[in-house]
Amino acid sequence: MLAIKIWNYLKGYVIIRIKGLSLERLLNLCLVNDIYLWNVDRINNVEIEASISILGYNDLEELVNKVGCRVEIKERVGFPFFLDRFKKRKSLGIGAIIFFVLFGVLSSIIWKIDIIGLQQIPHEEIIKELNRDGIKIGNFKKNIDEDSVQKKILEEFKYISYIQVKKKGVKLIIEIKEEDMPMEDNYNQYPSNIVAKRKGVIFKVIAKKGKAIAQKGQIVKENDLLISGTVDSEITEETGLVSAKGEVLAYTTYSDTVESPIIIKEKRETGNKFTQRGIKLKKKRVKFFSSDIPYKDYIQEIEEKSILGLNNIDIPVKWVEYIYKEVEVEEVKRDVDALKKSSQIKAIENINKELAKKSEIISKNAVFTIKDNILTTKVIIETIEDIGKVKIIKK
Repeated sequence: MLAIKIWNYLKGYVIIRIKGLSLERLLNLCLVNDIYLWNVDRINNVEIEASISILGYNDLEELVNKVGCRVEIKERVGFPFFLDRFKKRKSLGIGAIIFFVLFGVLSSIIWKIDIIGLQQIPHEEIIKELNRDGIKIGNFKKNIDEDSVQKKILEEFKYISYIQVKKKGVKLIIEIKEEDMPMEDNYNQYPSNIVAKRKGVIFKVIAKKGKAIAQKGQIVKENDLLISGTVDSEITEETGLVSAKGEVLAYTTYSDTVESPIIIKEKRETGNKFTQRGIKLKKKRVKFFSSDIPYKDYIQEIEEKSILGLNNIDIPVKWVEYIYKEVEVEEVKRDVDALKKSSQIKAIENINKELAKKSEIISKNAVFTIKDNILTTKVIIETIEDIGKVKIIKK
């Protein structure tokens, strides 16, 4: 139905109104002469409204005169009439064409570069690197390869742990996640603050450069200001910007929770197996005969073999064997004390992945709870560590 509507629109049609006393006779003549009318609507006994193609309308005019009816065009619909309107208004048509061409060209150009997530690396450094590679505002989107941009930036800046480059509309969006940058590696020409990289209670603040803001005993959360790069001048009353440096030691807490089932289900093979065969065409596997697996509990293995026995040659067609091995499922209760030890070790290993290299562990505690066959192990480690990280001051 939709395809017919589109076809009628492309060919063009007219909505007509026919008046007369011989409407039924006219409709019968249209059928005999293969003149197609649709959306026929009777307004009253002597008047109908319908849609008809442009060619059909020319043939209809002859029949209307024969039966003594009158026909008038109520509306012209379709692409041919749309073009006629532009022919009559050439300047409007030319203007519309120019508009669409300009819109297409302008929408294929990058007009803005958004860099998201920067705190330590200056925005200007990323822009400079992009410009060195010829990536700047005004470039055509098709000339920018996202993977190449990602690789270049990762190679140039060693403290970036994640980067995603994507084109959205007329913008190039670069999303970055940074690793903590050692203060000695900070860009000295850029003023910066020292802020908290995690929540903690301040133990000691040593401001080597800049102004200490955090005080002993103060609770700080992530990104709170610890040492400010905005300092007062000793000579004038004006303030200046420096690259803050120092050490901020704080009590911090790490925790991890591991859940382990006490009763587990173990599968033991019985030695019985059932095999089905099939074929693999490129990436799609097809079974020759699919039947029910004769086992309640089983494990499945799939083996692929070259049809010609040439395993060194990559042929897109292979034999496939589906092997179903029967198993017996048995419930096994694990030793709770041993499970506590293994769960605690696992939780500590998870915490160690987050611990700072120079952190000092001052306490370690484990809490165990059992509910609904689940042993929950929560390990809490308290440390003293430097929680400061560099954050560039945006001018």
